[in-house]
Amino acid sequence: MTMDRLPAAFSRRTFIGSGAALGASLAFAPAFGPAWAADKQESWAGVTRYADGYVRSGRLAGAVAAMGLGQGAIQYIARGQRTLEGAPMDGDSLFRIYSMTKPITGMAAMILIDEGKLRLDQPLSDILPKYAKMAVQRVPDGSITDLVPAKAPITIRHLLTHTAGLGYSIIQNGPLKAAYVQAGLVPGQISRLPLAELFGARNTTLTLAQFADRLADMPLVYQPGTKWSYSVGLDLLGRVIEVVSGKPFDTFLQERLFDPLGMESTWFRVPQSQIGRLTTNYGVMQGVLLPLDPGAASVFAMRPAFPFGGSGLVSSPRDYDRFLRMLLGFGMFEGKRVMSENAVRVGTSNLLPAGISTVGTFATGGGFGAGGRVGLGLEEGTFGWAGAAGTIAFADLKRGWRGGFYAQYMPAAAYPIQGEFPQVAMKDAMAALGGMHD
Repeated sequence: MTMDRLPAAFSRRTFIGSGAALGASLAFAPAFGPAWAADKQESWAGVTRYADGYVRSGRLAGAVAAMGLGQGAIQYIARGQRTLEGAPMDGDSLFRIYSMTKPITGMAAMILIDEGKLRLDQPLSDILPKYAKMAVQRVPDGSITDLVPAKAPITIRHLLTHTAGLGYSIIQNGPLKAAYVQAGLVPGQISRLPLAELFGARNTTLTLAQFADRLADMPLVYQPGTKWSYSVGLDLLGRVIEVVSGKPFDTFLQERLFDPLGMESTWFRVPQSQIGRLTTNYGVMQGVLLPLDPGAASVFAMRPAFPFGGSGLVSSPRDYDRFLRMLLGFGMFEGKRVMSENAVRVGTSNLLPAGISTVGTFATGGGFGAGGRVGLGLEEGTFGWAGAAGTIAFADLKRGWRGGFYAQYMPAAAYPIQGEFPQVAMKDAMAALGGMHD
């Protein structure tokens, strides 16, 4: 089965988590500021009705909304089951968060930038010399032999913001897509079953170093720094992080983010002892839920070829909320300094090169920071991203709240959850924040 022969609902673009939900849905909110901590329990009435509706209707096997005000305790609205016939959903259920991995990778890079070991506008070739002389397709997604020289170097900023000109096998078409697949440049996985083809190819067998080396041999789709184009940039950044830090990429994440934040349920490979907590990922086919990756026999229980910095993590609502709380605390978490305030402020700011617009893209006209969409104008202060299997999470650093919705279904566009949920959550959050300031 090839992507082109799949039902229309399974188009290649729907397998990527997008930040579209963070667009107009987070605008028009009054600015109260995040300096307080919530002690009382909020009702989150709209969020509760929303989760109830999807599960009771049978459109989802289960879902968890994870909500919080300021540094206040997380509140879960858990409905349904981890599988259609499994244990109940809760805040410790495990979800394939796919592209919600990207902001974590982005913040890891910001730690190194803050420590002076990387620079935002440093050429990638300083760290990975194979990227010194890149070629660019004369026509995007056209010939891979009709090329022109790159006019500028790829920088760390470009990798963080999807402006390096790199491709993505789930985005590109024609010969470049085929070349990526043939070279094993498919940093993601769906299932042990042949359904892996839904992601563009069989699961890759490359190491992270091999991935970076082979990617350097591919032409760029666009000139570096000229266009926002969703890409493998955050996966490549994983290699940058391990070269600069001198530690394996996954080890760096563990030591600098997961351990300090107490994220004890976030892995690139789910331990066998915890596999019972893993939800099943379903495909939505003509309104029917079909298991794509059963929790008990998941591909995420196997060691991946390498830690995919753009799509590889499994996490729980409890764990990811700890990451969001750290961002809301501008690097502080439960009295500990995990990142510097400046690193968080820069990483959640608009890092797009001058003149680049995201109108008409997954980032829906917003800015882009260290692996996540950044709100502009009335949306200022919001930062987050979504995942290919129906998850979305964000922090509003200006108004002081955070939220996430966790479900497991593909394609993400089968339901409008990633667009609707932030609107519902914002309404509840503004009601709660308004009550605190009355």
